[in-house]
Amino acid sequence: MGWNWLVTTIWMIPLYALLAWIGALVWLPGVTRRTGPRPAGYLNALLSLVAFIHSVGALVAIWGHPVQVMRFPWMQVGDLVLELPLQVSAVTLGACVLVTGLNLAAQVYGFGYMEMDWGWARFFSLLGLFEGGMCALALCDSLFFSYVILEILTLGTYLLVGLWFNQPLVVTGARDAFLTKRVGDLLLLMGVIAIYPLTGSWDFEALASWAERVQTGEVSVDPTLITLVGLGLLAGSVGKCAQFPLHLWLDEAMEGPIPATILRNAVVVGTGAWVLIRLQPLYALSPTVLTVMLTLGGLTAVGGSLVALAQIDAKRALSYLVSAYMGLIFVAVGTGHTQQAYGLLLTYAPAMALLVMAQGTVIWNSITQDLRYLGGLWSRRPVSGLCFLIGMAGMIALPPFGSFWVLTDLWQQLVESGQALWAVVLLLTNGITALGLMRVFGLIWAGKPQQMSERSPEVHWPMILPMTVVMGVTLHMPMILAALDLIPALDWTPTGVMTGSSLVGIALGAALYLRPERRAVDWAFLSDWQDLLANDFYTPKLYRASVVFAVRIISEITALLDRYVVDGLVNLTSLAVLAGGQVLKYTTSGQLQVYLLTIVVGVALLGWLVL
Repeated sequence: MGWNWLVTTIWMIPLYALLAWIGALVWLPGVTRRTGPRPAGYLNALLSLVAFIHSVGALVAIWGHPVQVMRFPWMQVGDLVLELPLQVSAVTLGACVLVTGLNLAAQVYGFGYMEMDWGWARFFSLLGLFEGGMCALALCDSLFFSYVILEILTLGTYLLVGLWFNQPLVVTGARDAFLTKRVGDLLLLMGVIAIYPLTGSWDFEALASWAERVQTGEVSVDPTLITLVGLGLLAGSVGKCAQFPLHLWLDEAMEGPIPATILRNAVVVGTGAWVLIRLQPLYALSPTVLTVMLTLGGLTAVGGSLVALAQIDAKRALSYLVSAYMGLIFVAVGTGHTQQAYGLLLTYAPAMALLVMAQGTVIWNSITQDLRYLGGLWSRRPVSGLCFLIGMAGMIALPPFGSFWVLTDLWQQLVESGQALWAVVLLLTNGITALGLMRVFGLIWAGKPQQMSERSPEVHWPMILPMTVVMGVTLHMPMILAALDLIPALDWTPTGVMTGSSLVGIALGAALYLRPERRAVDWAFLSDWQDLLANDFYTPKLYRASVVFAVRIISEITALLDRYVVDGLVNLTSLAVLAGGQVLKYTTSGQLQVYLLTIVVGVALLGWLVL
């Protein structure tokens, strides 16, 4: 009875976090100064723990059972019936376990990282908003409501990035992140609206069934129309997953606090990939859409991992790897390997969270995130360094860690299906990612202490505890994959190739950056390429020269039209009325005979004009 209750009440899982979000407002500094803001964080962590336990219990109860769908009526207007469908399955509940668990770890981490910050209530309430939104997205079986939830998460991103709003750079980063994601969201809205007349439903299962009928010839659809709709739907995931050319928002979002970065880099970017995977049957109807998806994913995967090599900011060195990994998921979905795409989301999230946590402990008490001023921390920060190494191993194809099984299986499937180009993309991205992560490790933990790392001891337990727990999850990911029956049968060739690419990247990074003496690597012979990568292929300049320039010109033209045409007509009318009033006041004598004479003359003139 208890297990069944956990399943039938899964709709409560997002509500726990939303309840904490609302409850945290009680501890805003403007409301109470007696207790301080700390109880807001404790309330959010407690309800996140409840949501995590509920998710785990429901997952155990539903394991081995068929997929169920709960429907909650919302609105009916004529023939349009909107219901909120919730899918109860091992996949959706597993996603809830991942989201609630990592959010709980990020919140406990935040207890230490934000200990002197008075913005606890706003910060932890926004983490609750993110958790509730992502759990709702995981359970939601409707494209329409998924779009609504994604919009709420976009607002949450803006508010979290701009948490320290007294800093101009933070305000700029929050604004740019919000506006960049709006581009993809607008096109996504067009796709969501356009797909309904074709399919008559927004449910993901109904959309997949309709797509299957189109492929079998039972239903006909205009190829151009389905291509345009597919591109609109794809644009939303391009923005959410920070894919080229809508990837700049994630770099700007690094201005926010580290605990928020943990959640954003690990699972928030995965919301776009989640919708991408569920819409794969629709994308498969158009070869053009698949080509665009693969092109953008491949370019972002290789390009993002290369750009990460030239970053001197520690947080940005990881943010570009986030985009690169999401690009691999685009490649997996575009080639039809959705199971591997789900596996990538599962293995990637704890590994990336661990990397951000380990790096954040260094940033917190070293007062800098510039890699040039760090180093020599292995003797002082062994726990953080070990966690970073485990996170690196969990991200790349290094046996026996989790991502090794998924990445190697994907490479094997790509080669066997004759998609060698994307297998090369996967191989390059994996090797360059290994090199980039080893570079960051070497610049922070290897060599001798630098200016900002002379005194940098290990941090206190609220930051160490969640980090070591996530490290344990990363280490046990192969066991989790085995329990989920996701350990594939691998041949020796793909195993050797993928492992070899990881080892080559690690060895090259060790040779360049694990040096006793801190010496800058001489890249003079590649200075032009280094500048190209350091400036993100000059994408910001291209934005300013194209999109920003066009928007500025249109804004200036609009302002001129508004000032001299719209306002001019209004001002001209008002001046005419004033002038008329000035003239008429001299005709007011107060004598009745004059008014009667004026009326008679006016009627006579009107009659003469008519006749």
